Amino acid sequence: MRRSHLIVTLEETTLINAPIDRCFDLARSVEVHLAGNIHFGEQAVPIGGVTSGLIDLGEQVTWRARHLGIRQNLTSAITAMDRPAYFQDTMLRGAFRFMQHDHYFRFDEDGQTEMKDIFRFAAPIPILGRIAEVLLLRRYMQALLHERNVVLRRIAESNDWQRYLSATEQ
Repeated sequence: MRRSHLIVTLEETTLINAPIDRCFDLARSVEVHLAGNIHFGEQAVPIGGVTSGLIDLGEQVTWRARHLGIRQNLTSAITAMDRPAYFQDTMLRGAFRFMQHDHYFRFDEDGQTEMKDIFRFAAPIPILGRIAEVLLLRRYMQALLHERNVVLRRIAESNDWQRYLSATEQ
């Protein structure tokens, strides 16, 4: 990654009234990811990676969805993990020049899990990409991240989490 490419950093912090292990595992669930992106027609496709369950260190998943009117594939892998405090997914192939998502989890004194996302990306086309980033991509990606976290929080705080995790994964 050359320094001449603008890397955008987005942050989102979500407080969840649920145990840290549950939140950590739900954040790695392919099905929860899909539930948080349902209106984009997103699916996990069988292209040399997992398509269901919890994605683990070293595993890949390829997502297919329509974003900004364009159908695209994005393959990412879990490139770092320290359960239940942290994991990182990194784009291996896709429309962006660079994309990396750090997920941090901390259980606080009030009995809540703080889930903090640090999401970094670089637009696909250097010059036009910078214009698109300023006008569109930053807001679009922040909205996607927020929407995903709202769905994850709803699932974690209700009994719905049991549909996604077995009792031993909780």
